[in-house]
Amino acid sequence: MDDTLDELATLRHQLQTHERLAADKERQLERYAADLRETFKQERARTEQLRASYMATVRALANAVERRDAYTGKHAERVAAYGLEFARAAGLKLAEDPEIEFGFLLHDVGKVGVPDAILFKPAPLDDAERRLMERHPVIGDEILREIDFLGVAKEVVRSHHERWDGTGYPDGLAGEAIPPAARIFAVADTLDALTTARPYRPGRSFAVAREIIVAGSGTQFDPAAVEAYGQVSDERLREIHDELS
Repeated sequence: MDDTLDELATLRHQLQTHERLAADKERQLERYAADLRETFKQERARTEQLRASYMATVRALANAVERRDAYTGKHAERVAAYGLEFARAAGLKLAEDPEIEFGFLLHDVGKVGVPDAILFKPAPLDDAERRLMERHPVIGDEILREIDFLGVAKEVVRSHHERWDGTGYPDGLAGEAIPPAARIFAVADTLDALTTARPYRPGRSFAVAREIIVAGSGTQFDPAAVEAYGQVSDERLREIHDELS
């Protein structure tokens, strides 16, 4: 009988010890979980701060480029807003990629390497001048080449003047060889060029711009990009234009 009682007491003690150890481990795991949550929160805050810094830097660079041409003020921001609107309308994942917005904003950064005499020439460019102007995507790509965080944004900078039919520049890419973001961007860029006033012509209406862009589907533009554009109303596009003008 005494042996049985001793055995029960031993088992009870062991059970209490196991329960105490289990409780200690549970508290330790809770502390680890709390530490991980705090670390994740801090890392997310740092990531958001870093992205905000990147965006501020990109916008500053884009604005510096645009200050060279008084007639294109806010062009980069409008084109970025149009392009992201088209990408969202088409349900494309690239709409959520911050690198794409960076590329849209910096598309003309290579114009810093174009002489003012060409950039501001009021008359049509001659062949030699046009060849120099058409180097700005390459210059932009070279400027951004070593900036790792821009990633695929550099594809937009280099390829935004390529055409669906292969007659664009600088690489003569055609069809799906053109990066998807650059195909979306080409529609947005043309839309802003058509609807923004220039010294030599007034801006056209969004309805007229739509007719022109639709007519270029399959030649200048990716038909899928034009279709995405077609899902966004002129009223919405006019809102973006007015907000960023």
